[in-house]
Amino acid sequence: MTDAEVRVALPVNAELGEGLHWDARRQLLWMVDIHGQRLIQWDLQSSGWLEWPLPHRIGWVIHCADSDALLLGLQPGIARAILGAPGTEPSLSWITRPFGDNTALRLNDAKADVTGAIWCGSMNNDDPSHGEGCLFRLGPDGQLSVHDSGYNVANGPAISPDGRTLLHTDSGRRLIHAFDLDAQAGSVSNKRVWKQFRDDEGYPDGMTFDAAGRLWVAHWGPGCVSCFTAYGELVLRVQLPAPLITNVCFAAALGHRLFVSSARVGMKDGAQAQFPHAGCLFEIVVPGIVGAPGLPCFHR
Repeated sequence: MTDAEVRVALPVNAELGEGLHWDARRQLLWMVDIHGQRLIQWDLQSSGWLEWPLPHRIGWVIHCADSDALLLGLQPGIARAILGAPGTEPSLSWITRPFGDNTALRLNDAKADVTGAIWCGSMNNDDPSHGEGCLFRLGPDGQLSVHDSGYNVANGPAISPDGRTLLHTDSGRRLIHAFDLDAQAGSVSNKRVWKQFRDDEGYPDGMTFDAAGRLWVAHWGPGCVSCFTAYGELVLRVQLPAPLITNVCFAAALGHRLFVSSARVGMKDGAQAQFPHAGCLFEIVVPGIVGAPGLPCFHR
């Protein structure tokens, strides 16, 4: 696993691209632009994309297993969305709004487990150093529960292919934590440090497993994606033509195609001139890699 080809997949020009999710039901790739308040859909057979504006910042999107609805992690909380024509706001039905009147807090990144429950993180968007981020679980019954807290920037939930381990990132502290996951019981336990990143490695952001149990991590700052063994040993590091890399997602039906989101938020004019592809969706083709499938959610 030494050769990796990088290309620009879509010039979506995201302020803060995130939330990549492969929709196996419809064979579509979804992503979000958090600060641009956009939901983006791509049929990989097409050269263009569709998008829908949103009334709030959006951290993630996950498709429902049994309907055409989507669940969206928006700034105030989680909503069920029915899409209309591209360019129009979706119809939203709120499931939960956990932050009350605190408009500084928002949801940030999520994954579904085998039961269809969603594990998602949160953060203080105005000042992440406050450490107000949590790890939430939204059950299929719509009940939201808190399972960990104290995060600066809760990011990148990833669930191992055997479903027994949940990794969760505190990007602000350059840490990935591991938990034992009991999906049927809806619980996590045995929190421990999975990996501490060095300053020169930037901030670990979104991540995903491949089918062999290797972890692929986006790095905010140095502009790369790393592949680690299940024990945190570096296998491969791929440089991208943008510094702020935010999320990674395999299009599972296509095996070796890894999609990567990026951001341009906060970049000065000089940096934007140096990195004209910042904010694009990238693709890394890694021969011999098979992606683990992204899971849908269930919501009654």
